[in-house]
Amino acid sequence: MMLACQLFVSVVRNSRTLSRLVTTWSPVGAAFNAQQRKVDLFQKNVGLFGVPGLSTPAGFEVAQQRALRETEQLVETACNNPPGALTVETFDQLSDSLCKVADLADFVKVGHPDPAFRDAAEKACINIGTVVERLNTNVELCRSLKNLLDNKEVLDSLDPDTRRVAELFMFDFEISGIHLDESKVRKAVSLNVNLLDLNNEFLNGTHLPNRIEKTALPEHIRHCFSIDGNSIQIGGLHADSPDELVREAAYKIFLYPNSSLLLCLDDLLTCRNELAKLVGYESFAHRALNGTMAKTPETVMKFLELLTDKLSDRYGRSQYKIDPSLYSPYFSLGACMEGLNMLFSQLLGVSFQNEQPMAGEVWSEEVRKLAVVHETEGLLGYIYCDFFRRPDKPHQDCHFTIQGGRLKEDGKYQHPVVVLMLSLPPPTRSTPTLLNPGMMENLFHEMGHAMHSMLGRTRYQHVTGTRCSTDFAEVPSILMEFFATDYRVVNQFARHYQTGQPLPKSMVSRLCESKRICGAADTQLQVFYAALDQVYHGKPQNRSTTDILKKMQEKFYGLPYVPNTAWQLRFSHLIGYGAKYYSYLMSRAIASMVWRQCFQKDPFNRDMGERYRREMLAHGGSKEPMLMVQGKELTYFSWPLPSSLSLGFLHSFSPISSFPRSPLLYV
Repeated sequence: MMLACQLFVSVVRNSRTLSRLVTTWSPVGAAFNAQQRKVDLFQKNVGLFGVPGLSTPAGFEVAQQRALRETEQLVETACNNPPGALTVETFDQLSDSLCKVADLADFVKVGHPDPAFRDAAEKACINIGTVVERLNTNVELCRSLKNLLDNKEVLDSLDPDTRRVAELFMFDFEISGIHLDESKVRKAVSLNVNLLDLNNEFLNGTHLPNRIEKTALPEHIRHCFSIDGNSIQIGGLHADSPDELVREAAYKIFLYPNSSLLLCLDDLLTCRNELAKLVGYESFAHRALNGTMAKTPETVMKFLELLTDKLSDRYGRSQYKIDPSLYSPYFSLGACMEGLNMLFSQLLGVSFQNEQPMAGEVWSEEVRKLAVVHETEGLLGYIYCDFFRRPDKPHQDCHFTIQGGRLKEDGKYQHPVVVLMLSLPPPTRSTPTLLNPGMMENLFHEMGHAMHSMLGRTRYQHVTGTRCSTDFAEVPSILMEFFATDYRVVNQFARHYQTGQPLPKSMVSRLCESKRICGAADTQLQVFYAALDQVYHGKPQNRSTTDILKKMQEKFYGLPYVPNTAWQLRFSHLIGYGAKYYSYLMSRAIASMVWRQCFQKDPFNRDMGERYRREMLAHGGSKEPMLMVQGKELTYFSWPLPSSLSLGFLHSFSPISSFPRSPLLYV
């Protein structure tokens, strides 16, 4: 390992800066700047994530059956025990048993290179999802919880976290239609099961490439795309290409409408609306936003319109371009991971330890496994880093919960397990993986989600880590983007992979200036995405999704629609963030205020880092997000409320950081 360390960085000998400058790679930095050591094939196959039985696709069926047996036992326990804390604990065990299969399968169905594993995982997701929908309309199970919530004496005896989890479980019953008569309950279950299939179909379709005859493109740009015989396959927008013709071709071909997927989206939106109306909501957006900080679609649209007005003073088409290739040599993957390791160590007392996976534990030999360790508390959990491109892997940066943290019945803590999935070029024998500034920020963003999962030390897995209101879940990840563009942080790790020279401060300043000038336009683009999401999930428009897109693009973005394109078919966030895409914008506003009030003065302030962990991250979803935003939990955060939508709130909005890498609307 030390040979790999010495290949990519020189030793900095200035003792005065030794504590805050990379002097040589630690095992973590070296692990990500070198090719992975191959797994010993003679080891026993321990199964995916070390789960016995998941060494073959058939293991998913076994895992499902085990979870269903546990479910039957736990439902009986919940229904027969007297109301009390044990009722909530049993509900959480029930949730944990099902989530251990569903969450793992949810990742495997998109991330595993073996189609047999993907198919088995997708079936498991649908089967477990069907069971969950039936449980959410189980009258006896609901009655056991209602008996607890209606008993004031018992309710008053519960600690605040247990009471909130009980209320959240009841909320799940209510939005699933538990109050309906038997025939309508069956209809609600049927709609939910249908949605599972439609969600999978649409999500899979958003990632599929489009093909065109090779002769349809000029010969001098064909090499920029994937060539398959007489066809060219285009699986992205190539927005970073310096060639305008390449960008134009990619845009028009990748976004060319797929009639079957358009029909799938129509069915998906219709089904969501029908379900929402059935269980008593005006629209799917009203149902989805119940329980969030925003509360209603009207609040969201007002927020987006006020934000548009605020941005109009800064919004322009001016270009302030930088050359990403000039930055990449300073952002080797190992350097960036080293930077994250040092930042978390100084801010939170947390560090990464690289571990060699066992045979069968990971789905690709390029996956790295990190143990997250606190300096006094010991092991916090595990992060599996699936960072590199490979065939059939979605070009999307994601955080997946595999196992939620919770306090188990034996008094031990169940450590959280997550996967971070990126789409980076793999290292070669002579060159480490080099990130452009956008990739580096995305890495920091996704690591913010991972650390939320690691540090959300909740009693109940139902509210562990990122299992909180969607418009709050993005705050920790977006906050990390502010660290990623602060020179004091970047100066810790950004070193040229060949010379060891630090990234000049002038280059960081130029990068920040570029983001400042273009940031308003990028933010307005996100406002358009969020508004489109709201309209799609509002009252039916009796227009095609493409016609709706044209109108919303004109109103909220201004650039003309390109004929014969259907960007909405690449809007994968419609699945996981349906009616909630605004969350990125609201979370950014909150993260801006957290940064300014807590870390802007000193991004390495340990006291502030510990307080941020203790009073925000540690709670996961067990605290009402608005209480923390108001300052009732985070007493040092005193900002105007997002729900008030005051201009004071928007004054704190910073548009200079990156957003999810959704396709851009311009060629």
